[in-house]
Amino acid sequence: MKENNYRICSKTIMDTTADPDITFDEQGVSNYVKEYNELIALRVPEKSLAKKKLDRMISKIKKDGEGKEYDCLIGISGGVDSTYVAYLTKKLGLRPLAVHMDNGWNSELAVSNIEKTIKKLDIDLHTEVLDWEEFKSIQLAFLKASTPDGEIPTDHTIYAVTMKIAAKYGIKYIISGSNIKTEGILPRSWARGHLDWKYIKSVCKIHGNGVPVHFPHITMPSVFYYLYIKGIVNFPILNLIEYNKANALEILSTELGWQYYGIKHYESVYTRFYQGYVLPRKFKIDKRRAHLSSLICSGQISRDQALTEIEKAPYLDMDLEKQDLDFVIKKLEISKVEFERIMQLPIKTIEDYPNSFDKWEFVRKTYWKLKSRI
Repeated sequence: MKENNYRICSKTIMDTTADPDITFDEQGVSNYVKEYNELIALRVPEKSLAKKKLDRMISKIKKDGEGKEYDCLIGISGGVDSTYVAYLTKKLGLRPLAVHMDNGWNSELAVSNIEKTIKKLDIDLHTEVLDWEEFKSIQLAFLKASTPDGEIPTDHTIYAVTMKIAAKYGIKYIISGSNIKTEGILPRSWARGHLDWKYIKSVCKIHGNGVPVHFPHITMPSVFYYLYIKGIVNFPILNLIEYNKANALEILSTELGWQYYGIKHYESVYTRFYQGYVLPRKFKIDKRRAHLSSLICSGQISRDQALTEIEKAPYLDMDLEKQDLDFVIKKLEISKVEFERIMQLPIKTIEDYPNSFDKWEFVRKTYWKLKSRI
């Protein structure tokens, strides 16, 4: 049941459910539409300029990579964005090293998609396997921390691992699948602090087994080292092409035999469970709202289509939901009683724990201001 003062954006499907930061103008349009358009203006050039920038960047990557085994690095999860980047880099004549971060939660479909992609595109793969016992402790700590950003450890270590491997092989360019068109909307209150090692450490100290020893991580000094000493460049290539999710799905399916897993990020069992079960039930957060709203703003779907889609359950079917619930509880080695106790804990945010979020925000904004002037 929706609250009495419930409101929904007149252009997207962002609403007041579990979002204290949403605002509306006189036409009922939420702040996210304006913020999305500002990001597009800042990071996505118009078509002719984007083509020139892409050509210039590809030429630079090839030139800087001469004499090296690889001229760029790509992360690959088995999902659509990262797989399309793999496809695109090969079409553009680049020589990528693919890096996969195995945190113990790969779905069978994700593994199959990665294998097909690597084989058909003839790309070398480096798989970084996390220490499961340690990572299990980190994930349990974040569940007990009772914040809605339980996926932050995975996001953090993916960034750390790709930087580490790029430095190891002398690769200057990390080509990522992150993009504004399909990912430009996400409320701050749902997840922040992805790079904040201080925050992760504090949660692990309070709710886990202390500071992780083997967990790949980054700090401000290490980010400075990677970016300015090693000269590693993060290149979100999808911002420079006409990236359409439906078209990408068709290409990957036809040319690579790749199979879709239903919903964004559901290639990971834990992410599927966290976004489809934990977030909606405990925090009243449905991340599909942000994903679908981004597609509306990019003109890839209509608002009516998004409204129809959001009426469907976060899980594809109830049997899969029960299967995932049992599997996650067993893999984390907790009882159903303990899990339900965690689900009932009072809701908290990053602000309830020691963090460096404001410092990271300053660094992020400064970085993009400088980058936009280049």
